[in-house]
Order: sequence, then structure tokens, then C-alpha cells
Amino acid sequence: MDKKVFNGLKVLDFGWVIAGPMTLKYLADYGATVVNLESSQHPDLLRTSAPFKDNTPEIDNSGYFAYLAGNKYSMTCDLDQPRGFEVAKKLIAWADVVADSHRPGVLENWGLSYEEMKKINPSVILIRNSNQGQTGPAAKQPGLGNHINGLAGIVNQVGWPNQEPISLQVAYSDYVVPHFAVAALIGALDYRRKTGKGQMLDISQLEVGLNLFAPNLINYPGSKVDESLKGNSCDYAAPHGVYRCKGEDRWCAITVFTDAEWQAFCKAAGQSEWADNTKFATVLNRKKNEKQLNEMVEKWTMQQTSEDVMTLLQKAGVAAGIVENTKDLSEDPQLKERGCFWIGHHEVLGEFSHLGQASILSETPAKLYRSAPRMGEHTEYVCRELLGMSQEEFDCCLMEGAFI
Repeated sequence: MDKKVFNGLKVLDFGWVIAGPMTLKYLADYGATVVNLESSQHPDLLRTSAPFKDNTPEIDNSGYFAYLAGNKYSMTCDLDQPRGFEVAKKLIAWADVVADSHRPGVLENWGLSYEEMKKINPSVILIRNSNQGQTGPAAKQPGLGNHINGLAGIVNQVGWPNQEPISLQVAYSDYVVPHFAVAALIGALDYRRKTGKGQMLDISQLEVGLNLFAPNLINYPGSKVDESLKGNSCDYAAPHGVYRCKGEDRWCAITVFTDAEWQAFCKAAGQSEWADNTKFATVLNRKKNEKQLNEMVEKWTMQQTSEDVMTLLQKAGVAAGIVENTKDLSEDPQLKERGCFWIGHHEVLGEFSHLGQASILSETPAKLYRSAPRMGEHTEYVCRELLGMSQEEFDCCLMEGAFI
């Protein structure tokens, strides 16, 4: 029995950057055959994104790309060249799923709209992830996940009172989209299994991003209150924040929701006078005196290591966690025990660590079958083995410039 839950699923990927490729990483890690259609003339932005091996920015040197492209095949193809366009149509006929994460209109400009794809492969499933979906007045507005941080209001929720919002380094919606996309895709695959029909999945990165701050959106129609920047504060918890601990740049995140948790916190910290102080006895009073409360808590945490603060509070039933840096995460025994990091050998990068899948399927576990491909590494394999091209046909395509 082949222990790959998506074994036999054939996927053609027109996507690039993060959201699209990460969606297909889930499929590839669980056994799907994913062919990433690339072009050396217009390489994926991640191929030109740091970190690079030896800090040298070359097309096959990106660790970022290598992380998202593990277990996938890479072939190059020029869709503006007649032979290349014919190869693309052969791939659509071969595929169960076609994935696209370009701006709306790009596939159509190539002559590969969903309607045209259905003529080639009536049961094909087309999954499209774009900034604002395929329809609406702003659908064709170009942008990346970093821009969605602004459009989805995420930036407006991150920062400190009376200061400017903080521009985030991480394109949050890029990493949330795949969870919505994979769920939708599994539903479409089940529908096709029952009916033999494919469909198009239209995923808006903006609308996915809204889920990160759903409570504010739900509250606004009735209250007309536009939530302001709050830093680390939370309306219904105190203390709630990240507190400095002993050592250089060491911190612990602490959250106290209930009055019972506050009493447990005080007992664990050896601060009985806090527990007896009516200014802090209830969550409402703690919120009223939050500035003084935070100063008291941090004065205590600064005398302890972050590990000791976390352990002490967790034993008392209070939510607390070390603010781990990259070194901490790499050495975290919990993550190691669960096989979070997959070590593979990349032809250019050498030994390379991948983030594994957070979901462990007992009977069909994900694993690293192949490290990320070099640009166009599998062009001949895909054409000859997956599409069944003759050597003569492949050579003709090669000589006519179809594979660049």
C-alpha cells in the first residue's frame, strides 16, 4: 500500500510567490504529482528572494523557494511560443487540478481561460488565488500579500496607541490562504469524484485576510466603533502582554483571563499583596489600573528567566510562553520530537532544513520525497514520462525554443 494520501493526483501549477505554491506544497508533501511551470525569463519572485546560499543571489540559491518547492517538479515553458503553448495544453489535458495565483486576466491573455481549459479537459479543477478575487471593480488591481495587510485592516490593528500603525514584514494572508484553499480543493475533488465534473475555485486573499480580525468587523455594524491600536492590550484580559525577563532580549508572553487565574498568578509569583489589593481583584479593575499592573508584573519577570516564568505560571494554570527566537525554535525539543524539521539534500544548497507539515496523519504521513528542483530540472522528464512525448517531438520543441 502506497502511504501517500494524494497519490495519483496530478497538478499543474502556474502559481508563484507564497500563497499558491504553499497550497500545493500540502498536496505535494502528501504525494501529489505537482509540476511547477516556470520561465527563466520571468522567474518566480521567491527564486530571487533571500536567504541565499553564501549570500549569493542566483536562480537556484534561494532557501525561501527551496522550502516551498520541495516534492515538486520544475519545467520551463514559453507560452508565447507556439510549441510551448501546445505543451501547456498537453499539461492541462494531463492534470486533475490547475493552479493559478497570478493577477486576474493573465491566463486569459495566454488564451487559457477556464472555459478554454474545459474544452481541453472537461473535468479539470481550476483553483485561482488572487489579491481580491476574479470579480469586482478592484479584481485586477496588482499587489502582493504585503499590500493585503493594509487592505484587510491588519496594519490598522498592529501598533501602539497614539502612534502610527506598524508595517509588517510578513504577508500574513499568504500563509492563511492555503488552509482555505486546500479545504475548498478537497471539496471540489470530492464533488468531481461523485459527478465527474470539475469547477473553478475563486479565492480572494483580501477576504481570507479579513478572518484575522473578524470580531472587529462583526462588532462594527451595531456599535459603529472603529477599533484603535492597542499594543499588547486585550479588552477582556489583564495582565496580557509580553514581559521582559532576565537576560539579553528575553521575554515571556502572559495572559490572565479570569479572576481565578489572577489569584493563581499571584500565588505562583509569591505576591500575596497583589491578590489582596482591590485595585486588581477583578478583571475590570485590572483593566482600569493596567499601566500600574504591567509595571508590577514586569518588575517581577525581570528577576526571572523566561523559562522559569513560563514553567512556574504554566504549573499554576496560567497561560504563559517564552518568546522564542530562531535559535530557540530550531532547538525546541517539542518540535524535534514531532519531526517539524525535515532535513534533505539540495543539489545547490547542500543539506537543507524544510518545515514539515503541522498535521500528522497516522496512516498516510507527509514526508520529503524530493528536495526543491533547479529551474527547469524536470522539463524532459515531464514531457517524456508524464506526457508521453516521443524523443523526436521533445527535440523539436527544444530546438524551437519552447523550453526557456
